[in-house]
Amino acid sequence: MAKKCLKIRNERRKKLSVLHKAKRQKFADTAKDESLSFEERLMAQAALAKMPRDGAVVRYRNRCSLTSRPRGNFRKFGLSRIALRELASWGQIPGLVKSSW
Repeated sequence: MAKKCLKIRNERRKKLSVLHKAKRQKFADTAKDESLSFEERLMAQAALAKMPRDGAVVRYRNRCSLTSRPRGNFRKFGLSRIALRELASWGQIPGLVKSSW
């Protein structure tokens, strides 16, 4: 089980990335546009650097919703492989059956 502060920090990063997504994308597009002057591109790059770092999408980490485990997660369920197996064995996930042959 991960620390509670890691889960809270990750959720804050997710909210910030959604909040700043459009503005960050606008500055990034302006900085990459070669048809603009060098000064305009440099100003856009500086504005992008001044934005909060936690607002970047790459800072968000997919974590298990039960245990906050950072690795081995299934996007479809939002659970780690360990939590998914336990819940599937108990029959808690509708339509998911542990295979046996």
